[in-house]
Amino acid sequence: MAESDYRGATTAANFGDASEEFAALREGCGVHDLGFRARVSVKGGDRARWMNGMVTNNIRDLAVGHGVYAFLLNAQGRILGDMNVYNLGESLEVETDRAQLDKILSTFDHFIIMDDVEIASIGENRTALGVTGPKSREILRAAGIEFPSHPQEHDHDLQSLQMATAKCNCDCGCVECTIVRSDSAEGSYEIWLAAKDVYKTWQALTAAGAKPAGSEAWEMLRISLGVPVYGADIRERDLPQETEQARALNFNKGCYVGQEIVERIRSRGNVHRKFTGFLSPGAAKITAGDKIVVAEKEVGEITSAAILPSSSGSGGQTIALGYIRREVGPGQEVAIGGVKATVTQLPLKGALPDVAEDVVLYRA
Repeated sequence: MAESDYRGATTAANFGDASEEFAALREGCGVHDLGFRARVSVKGGDRARWMNGMVTNNIRDLAVGHGVYAFLLNAQGRILGDMNVYNLGESLEVETDRAQLDKILSTFDHFIIMDDVEIASIGENRTALGVTGPKSREILRAAGIEFPSHPQEHDHDLQSLQMATAKCNCDCGCVECTIVRSDSAEGSYEIWLAAKDVYKTWQALTAAGAKPAGSEAWEMLRISLGVPVYGADIRERDLPQETEQARALNFNKGCYVGQEIVERIRSRGNVHRKFTGFLSPGAAKITAGDKIVVAEKEVGEITSAAILPSSSGSGGQTIALGYIRREVGPGQEVAIGGVKATVTQLPLKGALPDVAEDVVLYRA
């Protein structure tokens, strides 16, 4: 097992073969460490009103047991961080990357004035595992992890960012186990549990058929799905509408920090650039920071890139994420550091050519 620093935490880079682990995440079921995710508890009588005034999505009307994705902005409408916010009933829980934790906590503290709000980092006692792939629900059942589901969803599944208390019949001995339907990939779940129970739960899942997957495989998957990461694809200089993450914005919720800028962009027209994807055949040398050129004119910049393995052994292809001028549309050819690539709309729908047959990659 090779280790690496990933999104603010030390985790496994791979368990021997990142290509096989990537295939499991797409075609079967992979289990991966989510220890790079930090957790913040928000309590107090003013928590919902206060949080609603802090982030870009609607917390005021968030149902118990559900979550939303949101941005934290500065007064100029620039993105200070991103997070999932969940309503646990008696409290709110914020889930973000460990690399963002200090900045988010300090920003929260700055805006608590006369509010009945208590903020506390709780990541030392709780952590999470990810279970991803089309066979995830099957593997969870085989491992003895059962949970209530939403009766109107396909296969009676949970809704995106909905949580449920799991009935754990496996040998892991979990004191507390919560299942969350992740919005990061199709068939993706998070298992929230006490840190002391991680190893036993991991063992139960792998015994049921889940393949251990490291951060290298997870990066391949999230880039192929067009999922941006704060600090790489989303930066403080970026505006919310430039990121193409409409799911983070609610225009009917009332005032919040940076809302005036977001509303002005919506009412007066689109931003000049957008977040999108790029495909290049073969193992192209494309890296973050490379400039995107059309007709000898710089039109954008790459933020993330990955080489996806081929099922036929022909070298696979390179997929990249980045920002480009809005007038450059899907299907147009561009040059990235001298490499030819094609602009691809996100999220990717349909099988990626020369990667794996009959595999559909899209976000849940």
